[in-house]
Amino acid sequence: MKIPAPALAISAMLSVQLGSALSTQLFQALTPAGTAWLRLTVAGAVLLVLARPPLFRLPWLLLRNTLGLGVVTGLLMLMFIEAIARIPLGTAVAIEFLGPLSVAALRCHRQSALLWPALALGGVLGLTQPWVGHLDLVGCGFAVASGISWGGYILLTQRVGSQLPGMQGLAISLGTAAVTLAPCGLMAAISGLTVPIALQGIGVAILVPLLPFAFEMLALRRMRVAAFGTLMALEPAIATVLGLVILTQRPDLLQLVGVAAVVVAGIGAQRSAPAPVPDDGTALSRSSRSDVGSIRPAASGQR
Repeated sequence: MKIPAPALAISAMLSVQLGSALSTQLFQALTPAGTAWLRLTVAGAVLLVLARPPLFRLPWLLLRNTLGLGVVTGLLMLMFIEAIARIPLGTAVAIEFLGPLSVAALRCHRQSALLWPALALGGVLGLTQPWVGHLDLVGCGFAVASGISWGGYILLTQRVGSQLPGMQGLAISLGTAAVTLAPCGLMAAISGLTVPIALQGIGVAILVPLLPFAFEMLALRRMRVAAFGTLMALEPAIATVLGLVILTQRPDLLQLVGVAAVVVAGIGAQRSAPAPVPDDGTALSRSSRSDVGSIRPAASGQR
């Protein structure tokens, strides 16, 4: 039985957000930084073995950009995971979306495109409700930093994604990301590591980024990039639902309206973005938060 491409794309998002939600269960034993490092190390090791990238035969400029992409990937995951340790998952995803939305709007070179990040910002205000006085500024700050990292990731992926075949770029960037987070995550992970925790960490690493990478590669081969990107704009809503089901994070009515505004902004930005360069799904995937041309034409939650 052939699974429809949209179902594969939605499965990728569910895997990303389920992995993010389940990661919170490791925070007490490993800390958020240790959890991020363990996930990246497991995923990077698996992909390096599978892809076997020719590190010593790559041109210096390409290797430098790929290593830079890995550093940004590590910061992206660390900032996001520190955010969800402090604020609801749906809120963190919505705030993070401001980064790629802003990049997409700037690429349109039309003032009307600024409507989408402005709408998303309004949605974020509805989610965080700063006038209530219970805003976690540190958590929101980490989510903003994650969005900025995501924007940098988009720009670097443009330089790297089309030059390395298959999983090679992803493998190098994830391996570099693990090395980047080692100073803040290695000792925390090792000190809290037990056999059950290690197995749980491996399971979370499979949920994100390994499974989403596979699902999205298959989906992108059978659906248009614009349709894929439009589906991916639903991610804040999916994160909110999983936050409710798994983490019992209950949004109020205004927060639900805020999530809807961010989703509409994501769809609008995707539809108004310039057409991306055709891709066969072999460039860097969203498993590291890739996004070549719009909000995320080929992306898989590296979070």
